Amino acid sequence: MTDPKPFCVVLFDSTSEALLAEKLFKKAGIPHKVIPVPRHISSDCGVCIRFSAPDTQRVNTALDGRVAVRDISPLE
Repeated sequence: MTDPKPFCVVLFDSTSEALLAEKLFKKAGIPHKVIPVPRHISSDCGVCIRFSAPDTQRVNTALDGRVAVRDISPLE
């Protein structure tokens, strides 16, 4: 049995930023899923984007200067 892929999440200050980022993920061909922000990461409501940890550099490149990112955190 293989270990599951490690995931990260991108956190944003607003839902509109998250939706814009999702469009950029799609355009860059980065597999992702929009999910509620996990409570252990932040008590804020809202959504974040989950992606495979090995894609972190691709995510940074796709979002750089286009979307305000609050944080990128590992998802445990």
